[in-house]
Amino acid sequence: MVGNITLGQYIPGTSILHRLDPRTKILWTTLLMVATFLIESWPEYAMMGSLIFILLLISGVPIKQSIKGIKPLLFILAITAILNIFFTGGTPMFEIGPVKVTYEGVFASVKLFLRLVMLVITASLMTITTTPMIMTDGIEKLLKPFERIGVPSHEIAMMMSIALRFIPTLLEETDRIMKAQASRGANFDTGSIFSRIKSFIPVLVPLFVSAFKRADELAEAMESRCYRGGKGRTRLREIHFSRLDFLVSIAGLALLAIVFSGRFML
Repeated sequence: MVGNITLGQYIPGTSILHRLDPRTKILWTTLLMVATFLIESWPEYAMMGSLIFILLLISGVPIKQSIKGIKPLLFILAITAILNIFFTGGTPMFEIGPVKVTYEGVFASVKLFLRLVMLVITASLMTITTTPMIMTDGIEKLLKPFERIGVPSHEIAMMMSIALRFIPTLLEETDRIMKAQASRGANFDTGSIFSRIKSFIPVLVPLFVSAFKRADELAEAMESRCYRGGKGRTRLREIHFSRLDFLVSIAGLALLAIVFSGRFML
């Protein structure tokens, strides 16, 4: 499960998504995620899913690489699906004693599953096609206007970038600790759900120790390089909006208009 998390991993490439300005990707990722929460009808789900699938193809990222990021969410999806199926009122599908399964509950569970899948793929596409350094520059540029009211744009961007950058590192560390524990007789794959959760306790302690150690080493490395925040800092490469960003934004707005066109026509 640890190796299936794709958020924070960068895959080099030369696709259109790789060449976009990071601000364009951040804004459009946010917009697509908001739009995913707003869709309601099945045609809207189909069109939004098709749009995200097209973006996945354009990115040049292997489909398996993006789809496997859904596996860690299967347990959460199962719990939410059960809650929706058995606790949503409506037209009964069948009843088993006091338990009643409704058509509305089944449809709500399927929609929730599809929505979470689209959210995970959308978020993964941004991190897979953007390096942490460029992501930092994009976030800082977007937050720059808020510096007038005291928002530390550079510091916020740096913290978010470090958090994203260390997700793969912590996953590798978790995998290494789990293999070390498994070689000593630990079992993470069998038993009840409670026994599996209990078996992860010996993993969490050394993982937290390692995370704090890495954070301390990173702080010392930044201080040794005279890092003092964003004031007066320069960049080797400045990011700029290009014609490609403009064309992609126009195409994206047109496609979103098509997704929600049926709602406005009724």
